[in-house]
Amino acid sequence: MSQGKLFVISGASGVGKGTVLGRVMKVREDLRFSVSATTRAPRPGEEDGVHYYFISMERFREMVDNDEFLEYDLHANAGYGTPLKQLEEKLRHGSVVLDIEPVGAGNVKKKMPDATLIFIMPPSMEELERRLRGRGDTSEEQIALRMERARWEMEQRHWYDHTVVNDDLDRCVEEVLQIIAEKVDEK
Repeated sequence: MSQGKLFVISGASGVGKGTVLGRVMKVREDLRFSVSATTRAPRPGEEDGVHYYFISMERFREMVDNDEFLEYDLHANAGYGTPLKQLEEKLRHGSVVLDIEPVGAGNVKKKMPDATLIFIMPPSMEELERRLRGRGDTSEEQIALRMERARWEMEQRHWYDHTVVNDDLDRCVEEVLQIIAEKVDEK
């Protein structure tokens, strides 16, 4: 059995990664989503083991110490990481998509150089802030932290394999699907 391809999707909080990925996954039913672990509290509607593995900071540190993550990062006052065992199992059965931040993406590229990295850009910083405020679940302090982080993340896009601007959802989804098709469907 051949191993699947690994795709990493990154972008600032509020850029629409979740929406883009949801649409991509509906079209490409052969893709598997790698569920990340996080120490942050679940948002309304998020389920443990589906959207994230919600774990304590103590368990997160244990996983780091035991080298159980492909990559991990601390940002927005929470820990995030890709559990290695779960990812390896999914790759045995097909191609996998990771939704992670640039620090983690850089670590993935070092450990798995064949991974394809895709950065989703907002149309503008103003639109990004509007989207974050529109969630209704983000404090002013968190918005300020995420906007500061977003500026840094967008500066990292130059080392990604692809950059896609989410100014039109349908076009953005189509562009991501085309990138995936070129890698997965290549002979």
